[in-house]
This record gives sequence, C-alpha cells and structure tokens, in this order.
Amino acid sequence: MSSHALVTTSPARVAEVQRNTAETRVRVRVNLDGTGEARLNSGIGFLDHMLDQIARHGLIDLDVECAGDLHIDGHHTVEDIGITLGQAFAKAVGDKKGIRRYGHAYVPLDEALSRVVIDFSGRPGLCMDVQFTAASIGQLDTQLVYEFFQGFVNHAGVTLHIDNLKGKNAHHQCETIFKAFARALRFALEHDARMAGVIPSTKGAL
Repeated sequence: MSSHALVTTSPARVAEVQRNTAETRVRVRVNLDGTGEARLNSGIGFLDHMLDQIARHGLIDLDVECAGDLHIDGHHTVEDIGITLGQAFAKAVGDKKGIRRYGHAYVPLDEALSRVVIDFSGRPGLCMDVQFTAASIGQLDTQLVYEFFQGFVNHAGVTLHIDNLKGKNAHHQCETIFKAFARALRFALEHDARMAGVIPSTKGAL
C-alpha cells in the first residue's frame, strides 16, 4: 500500500460513567465494539448473570461496579445501574452516524420466547409486556426488571419494546428478555456500509 494511501477508521465507541448518590455508587464502562468480555459486581447475583447476557450476546465489553443500599432492597441498585448504563451507551454511540439504528431479535429458551425491538431514536420510550411467573429470581425482584429498562431507556434515548411471548419459568422468561435485548442492541449498533457517515434519519439528526 502506498504511504500516501488514505486509511479510515471508525472512532472508538467507548465510554465510562460514574453515578454517585446517597443510595448507590455506580461505575459503568462500555465498549460497543468489544468481544463480549464482562466484569460485573452489582451485589445481586442474578442481575450480574443478566448483564453478562448483554455483554456476551451483544458483543459489548461491559464493566459494572455498584455499591448500593441492598440492606434496604435491590430497587436503587437495579434502577441506578440501568440509568448509568443508559448514560454510558448514549455517550459511546455518539452522533449515530452510519449505524443501523433499528434492531430486533426473538430468543427462545426451552418453553420461553421473548421479542425485543429497539430504535436509537433519541426519544425515550418503553413498552414492556411481561407477566413473570415468580416474584423473585434469586435475589432479584422481578418487578425491578422494568425499572432497569426504564432507567436505560430514559438515559440512552431509545425506544424499546419488550414482549415475553411465552414462558412458565421466570428464570427462562428473564433470560430470553436480556438475550433478545443484547441481540437487538448488537444489530442496531452495527455499522451499515451503505450509510457510512450518514445519520439514519430524514431529520438529519437523532
């Protein structure tokens, strides 16, 4: 290759965000173009398991550290991790030039099946239709799954539809949701060669 040849590379889509309140201290670091590596310490084992699904199936390197008021319950921890993760995604994705913008996935696990559709629209919106068959999975209150995604949506600026279509086992229901979320993220955030340098909107901004 000539020494004068032009070589173009995409900017690194990496971000780190810290959120410190009287209830939690959260640090999140993401690499949207990673290999699925994860270092997770939320204090809630099953939540770590779900965050690992995001990393592995979204091919996103993800570091999450949280010291929260778990002596009260898991609400502040789960919600604030969702908020901080959303902030990190918004920072890492940048101006959204060249991304696909939309992503969707169906994921099964035994008897359970979930569908997730996402739009990096800049407009926060969550529509979640999930009837968990148990009140908790390990140390995770299943009501808090909604709070996690609401926090993410509000701060990532995305529209997110989550539907658990089938499922009898709450663990399976939740795992299919997070895996489908990861796969939808992966597709939406991929670079589209035909849209290189273009913001995927008729408005010219997202």
